[in-house]
Amino acid sequence: MRRILGFFATLLISFPLLAAGLDALSNTDATSGLKQALTDGSAAAVSMLGVENGFLGNAKVKIPLPPVLEQIEGALRLMGKQKQADELVTAMNRAAEAAVPQAKALLVDAVKKMSVQDAKGILTGGDTAATDYFRRTTEGQLTQRFLPIVKKTTDRAGLAQQYNSLAAQGASFGLVGKDEATVENYVTKKALDGLYLMIAEQEKKFRQNPAGAASDIVRKVFGALR
Repeated sequence: MRRILGFFATLLISFPLLAAGLDALSNTDATSGLKQALTDGSAAAVSMLGVENGFLGNAKVKIPLPPVLEQIEGALRLMGKQKQADELVTAMNRAAEAAVPQAKALLVDAVKKMSVQDAKGILTGGDTAATDYFRRTTEGQLTQRFLPIVKKTTDRAGLAQQYNSLAAQGASFGLVGKDEATVENYVTKKALDGLYLMIAEQEKKFRQNPAGAASDIVRKVFGALR
């Protein structure tokens, strides 16, 4: 009992010493294991999405037509513009696939800058505590990096210009939100949502199955949490 009480006292005043039938981990091991897990998980997410069909071929993250166009898709079909609508969907997803590799360096930098308090919160947090940290620390910068790449790709789709004109009118009346005011804004938001979703899936994997991690230190740290 004294040993258990001592463990919880340490948890409250310093970085958690994680023990589950193993010797207590050092702070250095805990920090290193977490950072390695986050680096591996974010890299895996970027690799899955930043390739041809990374978005278009994945139903979990595939970017559909903006809601404004979805609502009039039937009208587009009747007007003979269904092909253009399909081309826009392809262009939007290709744009996301082209933009996502830009995230790798920023995600790695976010891991390097992680404080002890951040690490403690992530290790003792929920299944997506690390993903929440990434979103909080990288979303603004990634939005700025993604936008020009997305715009360059979506501008090639003829319907994109028509959408932007239509959305601008809707925005002036408060009918279209900021995230949907242009195709590039819409795609950038959806691309980031998809990226964080896939990071969350990687995070859940190493939390639920530490033995499957590629790194010994990740297996050691997250295995001790179970």
